[in-house]
Amino acid sequence: MAAAYPSPRPAVIQRLLLWVSTICTVIVVLSFGLFALEEARASSDKQQAAVDQVNTPDPTPRTEAARERKHTEVREAIDDANDILVSPFSGIVSSSDIWVQRGLPTAIAFFVYFVVLRVLAAYSLRPRRPALTSR
Repeated sequence: MAAAYPSPRPAVIQRLLLWVSTICTVIVVLSFGLFALEEARASSDKQQAAVDQVNTPDPTPRTEAARERKHTEVREAIDDANDILVSPFSGIVSSSDIWVQRGLPTAIAFFVYFVVLRVLAAYSLRPRRPALTSR
């Protein structure tokens, strides 16, 4: 005989997916916002070249070390988390424009972490059909 009360597991799964979605989305959007601010502040060609090298979406160890020296600890933590979240999508971009290198993977990551995870969260609470019983 089935339990009279619904299982709390779907609500826990939904809550977990919503939290993960929110945290990932905030990291991706915040990192891109900080990148955009830094790009806007870099006005000369020499500064622009230095900023572009440090802001690649999937940095090499050498670029990562230069970025760590340039940014604060908080900014670096945000960028490191963003590198992990965006890395599955950064390989699809083959442009020399830094805005395309950062923007396209960020847009895809936003779609996956915000839209897809929230749709999955909504489906996690989908009511189950009662089992057919023979009498």
